[in-house]
Amino acid sequence: MSHSIRLVAPEDFGAWLALWKGYQQFYKVDIADSVTAETWKRLLDANEPMQCALALDKAGRPVGLVHWIFHRSTWTTGNYCYLQDLFVATDVRGGGYGRRLIEHVYADAKNAGCSRVYWLTHESNTDAMQLYDRIAEKSGFLQYRHAVK
Repeated sequence: MSHSIRLVAPEDFGAWLALWKGYQQFYKVDIADSVTAETWKRLLDANEPMQCALALDKAGRPVGLVHWIFHRSTWTTGNYCYLQDLFVATDVRGGGYGRRLIEHVYADAKNAGCSRVYWLTHESNTDAMQLYDRIAEKSGFLQYRHAVK
């Protein structure tokens, strides 16, 4: 099986959007179209710390996406890398695409001088956690949040 991973390009919008909508459906959220449009704009802007890559199947069809963000930390002089979103189409799950997307982020973070890649997942996402437990370690931290209105 051949998995290729590449950064998104402007002509990928339709394929990216379909995967992005699939991600939202998986997590039962509905992100406003205006936010989606701004996110796409940021992903293509070389001055933004946000990145996106797509996983392609053997036929070149985009079947997965990953978004990551570089940011400063008070715990190190280098940046951290937050893997914000990871999604693989349901018809190809278990085929190694998620792992390859994460490994792509690991490599980019290393090239950028980051000391850490981290991410969150929902406690109900047990299938994905089987992969995560093999390629990363749990930090022991719990997330708390407060919506600012």
